[in-house]
Amino acid sequence: METITLEPRITNPAFAVPGAMDALQALSKAISRVKLSPGMLELMHLRASQINGCGVCALQHPKIARRLGETDDRILAVAAWRDAPFFTEAERAALALTEALTRIADTADPVPDSVWDEAARHYDEQELAALVLSIASINVWNRLNVATRQVAGQEW
Repeated sequence: METITLEPRITNPAFAVPGAMDALQALSKAISRVKLSPGMLELMHLRASQINGCGVCALQHPKIARRLGETDDRILAVAAWRDAPFFTEAERAALALTEALTRIADTADPVPDSVWDEAARHYDEQELAALVLSIASINVWNRLNVATRQVAGQEW
């Protein structure tokens, strides 16, 4: 089997543009002040990263989730969360919202009322806003990493 050497195209844009990393960190800090489970957010980030094919994030977020107390069962099953018994109704709603917002080009109604209403059943307005911001944020990171071919395991 041939070994492929991976090299990033450029430095991660969050580091190449002055102030960009500060802005992304400020967004993350704001989200963290809302009462949401940090472990659940990591599972959401992992799921979006799996969909987007971001190797950097697909490797990083399980490690963070473990440090936050997430179990291997939950981490390994997040790609098949609909068929796994490890997630609460609220977590399932957050994961469904994550998938919908990550795949916005896949359907004419990217976030159907059924997905939104189920999330709204479990989360108040501030929590919903934080979920949407968190999903948008991980999608930004995925796109930065994928576009510039950042290499998993060689994080900053």
